Amino acid sequence: MGDRWRVEVDRGVCIGSGMCVNTAPGAFALDSARQSRPRCSETDADEVVLAAAEGCPVEAISIAVRGSGEPVFPPED
Repeated sequence: MGDRWRVEVDRGVCIGSGMCVNTAPGAFALDSARQSRPRCSETDADEVVLAAAEGCPVEAISIAVRGSGEPVFPPED
């Protein structure tokens, strides 16, 4: 993978399940309102971060390639 990713959480969709934090505690945290947020808005491509996004029960996490904006998750249809 060698890319850099931009990671975002749609806080209007996030239900605070904590699945992302359990899967990738180094990449996500819950704030005082139990809303998820990325610890860093950009990260190296990482299978654990992707697994956290894929495991989000409401698909609140989006990942795109930094620079090009090409979606990593959710994939384009």
